[in-house]
Amino acid sequence: MAFKNRKKNYPLYETTKFAEFREMVENVADRFPDKVAFQYKEDPKQKKPSTITFAECRDYVRTLATELHSMNIEDKKVAIIGGASVDWFMSYTAVMCVGGVTVPIDKELPVADIASIINTANCEYIFFAADIAQKIKEVTAATPSVKMLVSLAGEAEGATPISALREAGAQKAKAGDTSYFDYEIDNEKLASIVFTSGTTGQGKGVMLSLKNICSDMEQGMYNFNITERTLFALPPHHTFGSTVNFVGHFAQGCEVYISSGLRYIMEELKTFKPTHLILVPLFVETFYKRIMAAAEKNGKLEKLMSGIETSNKLRKVGIDLRSKLFGKSVLSNFGGELQMIICGGAALNQNIIDFFESIGVVILNGYGITECAPLISCNRNECRKDGSVGLPIIGGEVKIDAPNENGEGEICYRGPNVMLGYFENEEATRAAIDEDGFFHTGDIGYVNEIDGDQWLYITGRIKNLIILSNGKNVYPEELECDIQGIWGVNEVVVYQGQCKNDPEKEVIVAEIYPDYDGFKAKGIEDIKAYFEAEIKKINERNVSYKFISRVKLRAEEFPKNTSRKITRFKIDKTID
Repeated sequence: MAFKNRKKNYPLYETTKFAEFREMVENVADRFPDKVAFQYKEDPKQKKPSTITFAECRDYVRTLATELHSMNIEDKKVAIIGGASVDWFMSYTAVMCVGGVTVPIDKELPVADIASIINTANCEYIFFAADIAQKIKEVTAATPSVKMLVSLAGEAEGATPISALREAGAQKAKAGDTSYFDYEIDNEKLASIVFTSGTTGQGKGVMLSLKNICSDMEQGMYNFNITERTLFALPPHHTFGSTVNFVGHFAQGCEVYISSGLRYIMEELKTFKPTHLILVPLFVETFYKRIMAAAEKNGKLEKLMSGIETSNKLRKVGIDLRSKLFGKSVLSNFGGELQMIICGGAALNQNIIDFFESIGVVILNGYGITECAPLISCNRNECRKDGSVGLPIIGGEVKIDAPNENGEGEICYRGPNVMLGYFENEEATRAAIDEDGFFHTGDIGYVNEIDGDQWLYITGRIKNLIILSNGKNVYPEELECDIQGIWGVNEVVVYQGQCKNDPEKEVIVAEIYPDYDGFKAKGIEDIKAYFEAEIKKINERNVSYKFISRVKLRAEEFPKNTSRKITRFKIDKTID
């Protein structure tokens, strides 16, 4: 939209420099010793949240790391399993402060999968949340390499409480042990192995160094005007959560409220009043649908849309009334102080981005991948372009490999945040990182150079690409983004269907999981006919080879991995 602020090369924001985690922890505690670092509830029913300051976080890391050093944890693999918590974040930090290798694992994985990761990485320690003690008991029966169990925030049978390790470390430090400060940190050696969950098949172990993680946040955070308070609602085992939402914000002295889970988020937003959020598109899309559904239910949808139209016209002439027009009716549901959402992990419909900006919340769409620790590019507070995932972070370089006539090809990235390689998989590493140091992402896109800036656009993923017999390429994600804008779509996947009776026939299918409750409320009985009519409108706007010829409805949501991404390889693509 024409009134968006797109300043070119406006000054970078101030940020904290740090090469490794000990420097990060000590610096932020020196700057903000008494400031609250985390708010959290040990029990969701707890009336007042508990807090821990940056100085207390520093002391936590110092004491735990001192004890871990005495246990000769250097180069040992440490599995960390559990939901987001102070203990998770401090353990993750302390282990890498004394040369240990963290292996963050999703607690929602089945026992067999957790055991497989632990055995593959040869973990000798498991730090785990007490609420999954029974699962860990089953895991340890199948993981002979494990020598010690450490329970986070609570006691568990056969495990040493983390509080005991901290106390032992505190006694050593009190007696003059300075090993935490004396340990020489090599920020280029292996520090963490992150096993990707994979949406197209088996994941791999991504090897990251402290240089990868810290440079990604030191150079990435220059781009954002990070505000005062945020909420942590992402899985901590994923790099978007551990690197961006934890490391990036902790290093800058941002206060973080640790969510108690999806069912509590709306209430937490109202009470904590975050000034910005770090989210994946699923959250943003859910917020959008809730706003629209509530407005429609209360008979205020027309008033909301009319207000947005009026507000947008006024903003074009420099008058901004968004806080007055939408503060009580909409933004109060998010605490009333929300200014910005940094969104990444998948594509987000531009219409939703425009909607939130219209009511006073800027969405900065970005792009990252685990192998790059993860941030590659992002739009900036005052420098954004519709449809783009922004500019590469400082020190990063993007190139498009084998571009077609439209300039689209595989997105390749080079920078200090590119992984060391895949764990014990040299063949996959050589295939992913070329001799010039560029990581081949597997994503398809193009770069639009404007005044020397590289604006990156993503159009699809190589493994999802539909290649027609006439040589034309169809990017499912592009069509899915259009279809997501149709009312009544909860989820959609576009693919090339396999006809049972005519395997050679080329059929592009839109498989949709509808909002059945919404259709029932509106009294629409023939849901398929409704979608076919809406898809026809999309077909009329697109070139002929992108024609969606079949609509298929699902009775339940699509299968997903634990990062809430649809696992496409599990979808049955056969059609009648």
